[in-house]
Amino acid sequence: MGYLNLDEIIIEDNHSSKLYDIKKLLLKQGLKFEENVEYTVALYDDDKIIATGSSEGKILKCIAVDDNYKQMGISNTIISDLISEQYRRGNNHLFVYTKPKNYKVFQKLGFYMIAEVPNRVILLENDPCGIKKYINNLKKEKISGDVISSVVVNCNPFTLGHKYLIEKASRESDVVHVFIVSEDKSVFPSDIRYKLVKEGLSHLKNVILHKSQNYIISNATFPSYFMKKQNEAVKTHCLLDILIFMKYIVPALGINKRYVGEESLCPVTKIYNDTMKEMLPKGNVEVIEIPRIQIGGNITSASTVRKLIKENKFLEVRKLVPDTTYNFLMSREGMSIIKKI
Repeated sequence: MGYLNLDEIIIEDNHSSKLYDIKKLLLKQGLKFEENVEYTVALYDDDKIIATGSSEGKILKCIAVDDNYKQMGISNTIISDLISEQYRRGNNHLFVYTKPKNYKVFQKLGFYMIAEVPNRVILLENDPCGIKKYINNLKKEKISGDVISSVVVNCNPFTLGHKYLIEKASRESDVVHVFIVSEDKSVFPSDIRYKLVKEGLSHLKNVILHKSQNYIISNATFPSYFMKKQNEAVKTHCLLDILIFMKYIVPALGINKRYVGEESLCPVTKIYNDTMKEMLPKGNVEVIEIPRIQIGGNITSASTVRKLIKENKFLEVRKLVPDTTYNFLMSREGMSIIKKI
């Protein structure tokens, strides 16, 4: 590179020896390297690393500049490189989570604020109408009523526990908006999870299904890479996600209740539930936490189902999932997924 005679190194192998320098620089800046990144750029002044940045799909992350090289436009160079690479890969809608003090740097590069957890994190996107378009589409599904409820589920896969929770919400509400997590980070792909939920709830006429896309429990809303403590990271994940839900989703659909399953197995989900109970009432949304049902001594959770699948205990699996889910599991497509568990 011509500027300051810097050398640029591109890394797409997370076993590269250069990662030692990158991790060291990130730690100096209070950040940590995430092993799931797909592309990393680093700038060197002679043999000294002075800046780095990474991306995981459409998410820009792990961006740092040595203190002695700040205010020199080097962060712009890193970010511009990451943006160009993602455009080359066909990812045009990009997200970045960063500390609030970095907002102006990204704003100058065409990023727009979605939400902020004060003094912790901001979430930005490079489409000025991104979340507006999502919300405008949601508004088309708005139905009036006294009790407008919501449920957010991953369903990896859809179980009788999910069915029980949503049926209860359906009985107690005029309308239930069910958001299925769109992120493809689960064993069961997002399109399959959506299909299983749709088939499993076809008897409920007051339930409307939505894909969460980038704005509800997605990789974009979980900025753990710069959190020093895991509990702090989880809490920040939850706050950001819930703030987006309160700021955009709730008013778009007139939601006043959110149903959740009681969590005793996963500490992350428990923190999420506790944060919802703390935050959502401030936005006039009541949180209804429902105890999980047990069948044959097993809690009807998706993780239990996956464990039983792994152990080839399909008679036990059948007791915990609707017929629609079980029939899919027994199909050729289902068997190809089972092999990965």
